[in-house]
Amino acid sequence: MTDLPVYTAADIDPTGLAVESFDNDDAVELGLTAVEAIRMSGRSLAVRIVLRGDVVFQAKLRSTGPGNDPWLAGKAAVAERFGEPSLRVRRTHEEAGTPFAERADVDHEVLKAHGGSVPIRVDGEVVGTITMSGEPDVVDHQVVTDAVRGYLARRG
Repeated sequence: MTDLPVYTAADIDPTGLAVESFDNDDAVELGLTAVEAIRMSGRSLAVRIVLRGDVVFQAKLRSTGPGNDPWLAGKAAVAERFGEPSLRVRRTHEEAGTPFAERADVDHEVLKAHGGSVPIRVDGEVVGTITMSGEPDVVDHQVVTDAVRGYLARRG
């Protein structure tokens, strides 16, 4: 197995995907770009795109399945609640000496601060998320950010 990527909170752009507009068609295009990124990575990942509370795109590649659903939902809940990538939320807490998993004020069945979810913003407002699950969370984060970069490059 290859070495896992290493991220600090400062390494992770807090913005996520920021665009002037984003609709269902854009979500599908982002999803298809994400599937390409997953295939290029050779990883076993599921991807889900939620826009305004609605699952607009979902694909489960290789050995992913129903067991990824709670992770997809939990990571997305963190990105939506905190307005930044789920891995950044985790790393920020770790670097402050208060791991997210030790917070008593959140439901850890609902909020999973593990890498793999990035908020989607329109005019600064979080309107959705793109989330991946299936590999170590730093890999999930790496592939989802590769997908976002690929989508933005195509969008121009």
